[in-house]
Amino acid sequence: MFHHVKELQFNARVSQPDPRFASLLLEQFGGANGELAAAMQYFLQSFGVRQSHPEKYDMLMDIANEEMSHLEIVGATITMLLEGVNAELQEAADKTGWMSMVNSKGDKEEMFQQAMTNPQFLPITGGGPAFTSSQGVPWSASYIHANGDLTVDLRSNIAAESRAKIVYERLLQFTDDPYVRESLVFLMTREIAHYKMFESALESIEHNFPPGVRQGDPHFTHEYYNLSNGASARGPWNEGSGTWNEGEWSYVEDPVKHVIETQGNISDHPIEGTSKTMEEVERMNAELGKKRKEKIKAAVGTGENQWSSYPQKEVASPKKVQKSQAGKSD
Repeated sequence: MFHHVKELQFNARVSQPDPRFASLLLEQFGGANGELAAAMQYFLQSFGVRQSHPEKYDMLMDIANEEMSHLEIVGATITMLLEGVNAELQEAADKTGWMSMVNSKGDKEEMFQQAMTNPQFLPITGGGPAFTSSQGVPWSASYIHANGDLTVDLRSNIAAESRAKIVYERLLQFTDDPYVRESLVFLMTREIAHYKMFESALESIEHNFPPGVRQGDPHFTHEYYNLSNGASARGPWNEGSGTWNEGEWSYVEDPVKHVIETQGNISDHPIEGTSKTMEEVERMNAELGKKRKEKIKAAVGTGENQWSSYPQKEVASPKKVQKSQAGKSD
């Protein structure tokens, strides 16, 4: 169950109202790379690993809850930056001083055009945040990536933290408020910490590459196609061993000629760059698939099941159903 602690994780403060920056900061409240999207992504992913990978469930729920804490920090900051904005927008705004330089109707319109590309923000929210991006685009569950495989989901989370980090980094360029900057630096830094948590969790999974179970056809895994004309760049992404644990890149200088000679990559196509054979790959696919299936089956089981124990003294799910006093399942 969830329990709200009233003290913010980081002491959110502002020096003065700033509706311009409040609008920009909406990106991290209801935007595609914002705190709500991250919280919901990790929260959703956690359900599928509660019993099969209880340690990863614990991590995902911890980080999801921290992202909710960050959402509250961002929302509080936006609200403080909009101090004085309410249903009687003009009257309240005049009292705060942030529109004291705006006198005529034309000046007010210009101010709002400069202040935000989301013109409905102030009159609709009345001085609080909204689950939209800085452009006024409503938050969407399509922002969430949960594919039911930790080797995929953890990589999605690493990417999500990378995007969130760079957004905070860029937001820092648009405010001089020292208090707001302190909050942004804290939030940005926690994205870095989460990145390393997910990266470490991924590394703890045996055989985590390639994502999923199947290893891929060795005829094509190590090939790099030179699909642009003119000068070509070479580097660890297309020559040498790169990050491969076994083998090295096979550089196809003329992909058109290669495709024609191999009849569309189905004939006379030798395996290059790796010593793996199709037989070895199929064996690995079968072994890894069986291993993961057995692990999940052993962890989850069949029949009666229970999510939590009371109190929860172990990370793993109890699975054994606790009977009620009446002798029936709870």
